[in-house]
Amino acid sequence: MKQAVMLRIQGKQCYADQEPDVIQLETEGTMEFRDGGWDIAYEESELTGLAGVFTTFRVEPGKVTLSRSGKLNSQMVFQQGMTHESLYRMEFGTLMISVTATNLFFDITPDGGVIDLIYDIVIENSAAGVIEYHLDIRAI
Repeated sequence: MKQAVMLRIQGKQCYADQEPDVIQLETEGTMEFRDGGWDIAYEESELTGLAGVFTTFRVEPGKVTLSRSGKLNSQMVFQQGMTHESLYRMEFGTLMISVTATNLFFDITPDGGVIDLIYDIVIENSAAGVIEYHLDIRAI
């Protein structure tokens, strides 16, 4: 059964030769336990630059999958120390990306929890930078 949650999301994108881009967002979403893992989902906003995109973090033992659908479609799989490739489909085209989780921690219970994720990203075979996410999840 889906449960309403309040999400506090902190994101930091560090791309080569650029100042880090930091985003903080508080939004309502849903949390659901199914098939041995948790789905934490929310709709993006203008603040993140991804209005019209629906984001889901799928948390399973040893793995987090970040899926986005809507104006952009992607699915990135994160496992500590492993590299995963995927397509990042946007309105103007598609990019091949590779992600390697350098830090992956989560602790989810029916009352909420936390996800910490740091990963290196390579876009079209060029190192692009490091992205960090911290999610606080609280049942409402």
